[in-house]
Amino acid sequence: MVLQTIDNQYQDSASSNVLRFVTQYPARGLIYDRNNKLMVYNEPVYDIMIVPRQVSAFDTADLCSILRITPVKAKNLIGSAKRYSRFKPSIFLKQVSNIDYAKFVEKSFKFPGFYAQTRTVRKYPQQNSAHLLGYVGEVTERQTKEEEYYKSGDYIGVNGLEKAYESTLRGEKGLEVYMVDVHNRIKGRFNDGKEDKHASPGQDIQITIDAELQAYGEQLMQNKIGAIIAIEPSSGEILSMVSAPGFDPNLLSGRERGSNYGLLNRDTLKPLFNRALQAQYPPGSTFKIINALIGLQLGVVNINTAYPCYSGYQVGRFFLGCHYHKSPLKLIESISNSCNAYYCHVYRNILDKDGLAYFRNNYMLWHNLTNSFGLGKKLGLDFPFELPGLVPDTSYYDRKIGNKRWVSLNIVSNAIGQGEILTTPLQMANMTCAIANKGYYIIPHFVKGIENQEKIDIKYRTQRFTKIEPIHFDPVIEGMFMAVNGESGTTARIARINDIEVCGKTGTAENPHGKPHSIFIAFAPRENPKIAVAIYVENAGYGSTWSAPIASLIIEKYINGSVDKSRTWLENRILNADLINVQATTH
Repeated sequence: MVLQTIDNQYQDSASSNVLRFVTQYPARGLIYDRNNKLMVYNEPVYDIMIVPRQVSAFDTADLCSILRITPVKAKNLIGSAKRYSRFKPSIFLKQVSNIDYAKFVEKSFKFPGFYAQTRTVRKYPQQNSAHLLGYVGEVTERQTKEEEYYKSGDYIGVNGLEKAYESTLRGEKGLEVYMVDVHNRIKGRFNDGKEDKHASPGQDIQITIDAELQAYGEQLMQNKIGAIIAIEPSSGEILSMVSAPGFDPNLLSGRERGSNYGLLNRDTLKPLFNRALQAQYPPGSTFKIINALIGLQLGVVNINTAYPCYSGYQVGRFFLGCHYHKSPLKLIESISNSCNAYYCHVYRNILDKDGLAYFRNNYMLWHNLTNSFGLGKKLGLDFPFELPGLVPDTSYYDRKIGNKRWVSLNIVSNAIGQGEILTTPLQMANMTCAIANKGYYIIPHFVKGIENQEKIDIKYRTQRFTKIEPIHFDPVIEGMFMAVNGESGTTARIARINDIEVCGKTGTAENPHGKPHSIFIAFAPRENPKIAVAIYVENAGYGSTWSAPIASLIIEKYINGSVDKSRTWLENRILNADLINVQATTH
């Protein structure tokens, strides 16, 4: 065999020099909140790289001393690198400190085949918003095979916005080619740098989150399990997304990420679980609003329709209880007083309209009208791992109860959100936006702007209309307003705020594993609403006890910028409440 040298540009490396190909990793794009407050930035770190073929005898003890590792670990790391490739560079030790890096560079001539490479790690200055921002981790072998961009040792967005906007944030890698002598010293750029490629930094993104509101929501949810979602109804922009318990996202950045992830993953409170988008809860009494709107749309109820309530709804031996309130009630009062019996009547009238022969058609009509509020399906926001909730269709009950063996009484618990229906906090907040807007919503989203991009995706700027006529929203909104601002007997007076017209609805979802979940949805102000919220506090009891005051504090904080001194007692009560340990001691 004869090897012919076509180009003599490699002659230097063939004699006393070798080439070192150094990947230039781009600075990952920064993340700012809606008010341009920095939420994620980069901090430089250094990886020690190895090319096994270029390694020759070196002082192992000295290298281990500099990098603070044991000889056994060094031997294992070299073995791993050889198994990967004897010719290609790979990471020997990740993310060494500035001090260790400086010592290594000073003595690098003693360690042929080793060199340092600059990287960055993500830093989260607010030390919150972990579920929202997500984290960055090393690519898997499968990911390197699926996408050519990634090589072993690269980093990728694993969750949250880091994952959702990975292609925007990551930038484009560059390459520098150096000539290195036998003593591991750089002699200069190969071919005067003509073979180099500059790295292109990732694009910065501005998100819709209000960092101050987000931090306040996380404070309110400390020592509680549940979620907060706040959205601007007119735009669909998500103002806050809190999942509790939370954690400091910096725990999943840097060399300790693996061990910290293990600790969080083993925590019985499941802090890694994003309850705002993935927890599927019964909507409880908040769902009465949807049945009221569908009843109005189909003409089975009007604002003057009244039903009695004798501490509940009874048909034969079937009984569904209700709390004490005056009776009978009309539509607006049925919402402000949250009457169970009223909505059992309304729901069954919807399904039984025109007789049994039309029951299945009526059910699917109800199903489709409910779906039009974004319930029972993924909304399609710019975020990974959203779950769809559940609004059962006829086939669901055919499987569960039996084909043509179920009637409206079998499923009457759906009237009050206690049946098979499941919703996420995100869906409930979006539903509240549709009510606040009197019939439409914009898909909730986190992106507000991307560097060098004029507009965001059109789907996050498009109004999506429900199948309820706008005229029917006024009495329902009046009922929600009276629930907060009415006289005694209404269910959410604790959410009242001076000078802000809050419209809300409480919910209490039964929980087979303990106390009910506390739920509240609300928007404010009544005209031209600026914020809609959905709050879930697990195992906390009535919606008026915990979720309603949390929602009112979130609303006041966002609209006024602070909580009035007259309500400091309420704020302190929420901030100091420890519902996790209370639950633990009562079971």
